[in-house]
Amino acid sequence: MATTVCFIIWVLFTTDTVWTQSVRQAYEVREPEDWDVDDYDCPRECFCPPSFPTALYCENRGLKEIPAIPSRIRYLYLENNLIETIPEKPFENATQLRWINLNKNKITNRGIEKGALSQLKKLLFLFLEDNELEEVPAPLPRSLEQLQLARNKVSKIPQGTFSNLENLTLLDLQHNKLLDNAFQRDTFKGLKNLMQLNMAKNALRNMPPRLPANTMQLFLDNNSIEGIPENYFNVIPKVAFLRLNYNRLSDTGLPSRGFDASSILELQLSHNRLTKFPRISAFLQHLHLDHNKIKSVNISVICPTATLRADQDAFIHGPQLSYLRLDGNEIKSPIPMDLMSCFKLLQAVII
Repeated sequence: MATTVCFIIWVLFTTDTVWTQSVRQAYEVREPEDWDVDDYDCPRECFCPPSFPTALYCENRGLKEIPAIPSRIRYLYLENNLIETIPEKPFENATQLRWINLNKNKITNRGIEKGALSQLKKLLFLFLEDNELEEVPAPLPRSLEQLQLARNKVSKIPQGTFSNLENLTLLDLQHNKLLDNAFQRDTFKGLKNLMQLNMAKNALRNMPPRLPANTMQLFLDNNSIEGIPENYFNVIPKVAFLRLNYNRLSDTGLPSRGFDASSILELQLSHNRLTKFPRISAFLQHLHLDHNKIKSVNISVICPTATLRADQDAFIHGPQLSYLRLDGNEIKSPIPMDLMSCFKLLQAVII
């Protein structure tokens, strides 16, 4: 228990450290006396709040083009417009940009001038959700930490797109048109610090290959995934939160060890085709198995056994499972009482 708590604290600390560093970098500003006269300019199409001089608000204005961005701007809000292109020229002086929100526009890959984004050497956060992108845009600045591309039409990831994005910690590709052939073995090469990968609501039938080793959160809900290769989790030894709801996983599609990876703390397998309780790790805390075809709960089979882990001497307190969801299956009452004998820390069971 103490080891698990320590692991969670470490995950939170690591995430908080990354976020704190990003926020600290993003909110560094020059003193007003260091600005040029032109730094106080404000595009007439936008709003420049006196209390937040490094921000430029141009959202919800029916804009078709990006206005010239003053050099003092670090936070640029252009969401919900009619913008189709991202040329280099508006960003010529915007060397301090940390944050760009271009959600809900009409941007296409053809409309992004090569170098328009990569020239922004200090950019940390890029939001391009709800646009018309068919590929992950490239090249992107090496400084980037978060890339949000949800709800586009992305079906292709050009080779080398992520090769220089070693600072990226979050990649959101949910609700696109990704097929299995969008990935090569080296697609994610370069993403050394990626922690969260979201590819929910695509058209994947297989697990994405060769994910970054530091991945902690993997979201693959609402695909058509039928199986998980043997030893898949060996490549991502730090994965703690795994979501595979609304797929086509069956008993035969699971690896022989199931989900017996000691790093996994939360596992979501709702709305699949499982008929048996999958093998799990003794360190798993939350398990979602609702809306499958499970008919029985055999404790002698599902109760995880003690395992050794590098950061502990031995498994002492028994299985860590505290939340179990089994509703929407074919399980007949009563649930075996020895369920509690195995999972002594279980606080909630939904049947």
